[in-house]
Amino acid sequence: MRTLVGALALGLACSMAACSRTESPAPAAATPPIPAWEADNPITPLPDSPLGADIQLASLPNAPTPEQVRLGRWLFYDTRLSGDGSVSCATCHRPEHAFSEPTPHSTGIRGQAGGRKSPSFVNAAVTLYPNFFWDGRAQSLEEQALGPIANPIEMGATHESMVASIQKVGAYAPYFKQAFGSEEISKERVAQAIAAYEKTRMSGNSPVDRWRLNKDESAVPDQVKQGYELFFGKAACNQCHLGNNYTDSRFHNLGVGYDPRTKTFKDEGRSAISKDPADLGAFKTPTLRDVAKHAPYMHDGSVATLREVVELYDRGGEKNPNLDPKIKKLNLTPAEVDALVAFMEALSGEGYMDHAPKAFPQAERTGE
Repeated sequence: MRTLVGALALGLACSMAACSRTESPAPAAATPPIPAWEADNPITPLPDSPLGADIQLASLPNAPTPEQVRLGRWLFYDTRLSGDGSVSCATCHRPEHAFSEPTPHSTGIRGQAGGRKSPSFVNAAVTLYPNFFWDGRAQSLEEQALGPIANPIEMGATHESMVASIQKVGAYAPYFKQAFGSEEISKERVAQAIAAYEKTRMSGNSPVDRWRLNKDESAVPDQVKQGYELFFGKAACNQCHLGNNYTDSRFHNLGVGYDPRTKTFKDEGRSAISKDPADLGAFKTPTLRDVAKHAPYMHDGSVATLREVVELYDRGGEKNPNLDPKIKKLNLTPAEVDALVAFMEALSGEGYMDHAPKAFPQAERTGE
């Protein structure tokens, strides 16, 4: 009996000891590291419109989403969209020049020279009339985004080869799914993503904005205020440079590029698109936001400085049969020219600045 009790006690003790032992937890699954390109380019909320820009991104047609903007930022700076992998959208649209370029014309693949200078697209999310490029051949930012890719002088690809190049980068697929709901990669989605990024490049809060909108008299010197009065008065610059973005988004002939000997234009401008002879030599009015960073000026980069731009207008443009009737001699004094230049320089704002990502999505599978 004593033996049986002892055995039972020993068994109970062993059982209790077994119950008191804690099982070692299974090791947690390792969290995969965030790729370098994703850590460098995280999803961020859409930016607010800076003072004076008056752009509400959420209310735009094809309103951008943060996921589309993140994807579009990669695509905008990625040279793999070009035919030989050497050129990106940012090659010509440089952030430090307010997404314009500091040269008279664009340079594409294999060093080919384009015929025009790349215009800035800052604040292009809102335009009085839906036309893009100097000649207005695109009707939306999405359409504009596809143009240079298939231009043999610029990025030198086809839309089909561009899509194939991105498809080969396996790591891009999940970001297309985040942005559009599936991993499908198409030229339309590429265009929408790039346009989404471009729409967030907004400029405002310039010295002129702070003076005019915030009533801060100390924001600009008296010379800028004199330039403002001339701009909207004697010089009548606001006939074409109007609205928050200082452009009517229409086409005007200043005589730039006209050869009086041959009586021809080197570049037909708008007429090549509209097929209207009256549009010969007419080009789209560019924005004056951040214009101090756009030099050289005009569609062909033929005017080196802002002062020379004002002097061109002061002498009534370059005479030709299609000269816009709004362009007339202004009879400005040197001090008035200086004041107009100072006013335009004071339209330099903030909010659009950016830089190329440090890393881009890479292929997930060896050999891709």
